[in-house]
Amino acid sequence: MKTKWKSLTSMLLITGLLAGCGTAKPENAASSGQPSPTAAANKPAEITVYSAMEEEQIKTYLTSFKSQYPMIKVNIVRDSTGIMTAKLIAEKENPQADLIWGLAATSLLVMDDQKILEPYAPKGVDQVLPEFKDKSSVPKWVGIDIWETAIIVNKVEMEKRHLAIPQSYEDLAKPEYKGLIAMPNPASSGTGYLTVNALIQLYGKDKAWTFMDKLHDNMMIYTHSGSKPAKMAASGEVPIGISYGYSGILEKKKGSPIEVIFPKEGSGWDMEANALVKKKDIKPEAKLFLDWAISAEPMKEYNKNYAILSIKQEGNQIPEGYSKDPVSQLTKLDLYQAARDREAVLADWAKKYDSKSEPKK
Repeated sequence: MKTKWKSLTSMLLITGLLAGCGTAKPENAASSGQPSPTAAANKPAEITVYSAMEEEQIKTYLTSFKSQYPMIKVNIVRDSTGIMTAKLIAEKENPQADLIWGLAATSLLVMDDQKILEPYAPKGVDQVLPEFKDKSSVPKWVGIDIWETAIIVNKVEMEKRHLAIPQSYEDLAKPEYKGLIAMPNPASSGTGYLTVNALIQLYGKDKAWTFMDKLHDNMMIYTHSGSKPAKMAASGEVPIGISYGYSGILEKKKGSPIEVIFPKEGSGWDMEANALVKKKDIKPEAKLFLDWAISAEPMKEYNKNYAILSIKQEGNQIPEGYSKDPVSQLTKLDLYQAARDREAVLADWAKKYDSKSEPKK
């Protein structure tokens, strides 16, 4: 595991990471021995891709890959971050995935420590901002975007109860919200873990656990999906869902009477990232997929859902529902510390709060 990383937020502010700033450089191969697109496209092939992206995102994102490489069959195995992380670790000695697409960087850091990842520099990696990729000369993982904690509030349900809309983490611990909140379980959901990690790094461990004790009193249920609390809030099943920005914004676009709040203390966050899985037979099509995954077309699609991208290219914009300065919404975090602490934090969290988790499927 690498040494402590500087706060990404501070670095982002310096490098001007906001979507829409700058123009992409021409793509060049970043390493030798890369697959030939023509050869791969003309040869029937099959790859297995593990992902924690939302299903509707995957379907949209894959359109351009299928258009460019129709002879490559892409088998997607999709689940929440914690479940995908556990699956990859369990399969370490007999890997089933060819590559990882859109999994939390904190999970990939854990896998890097366990020697699960194969170094690979995808075509165009030189365009990726330094804060979004492994520091090795040939990176073991490459980020694509950032997602962040948001509070999704059903305005109708709050008005019925004559309650104010919470604006902060501190607000969520107020006694008037008892039994009104849903939040992702951090062991199964990347959104859950990035939120818990933000609290620990924001307050320090002792104060954070004291705060989470109070938050637990107000919890109706812990879900095994990061987007489910947003959907529950949108339907009125719960008045308040702790989720992530995109999921709440999507529900609002569908017409749900919700408000998407980014906590005033700063949103917890993590990075969606890609990696090649270490195995005996590495398929050239897996490398080709990773090349495509940071190319212009998918980056354009990522930008429809996320305001902070790993590559600055012409035409990027801040998606509807985000502030004009999304970086300022992020709290200062050390992702390497989050990865180091993950196992211990999840064990402590389960002992304290798992009694309110929904049954696992």
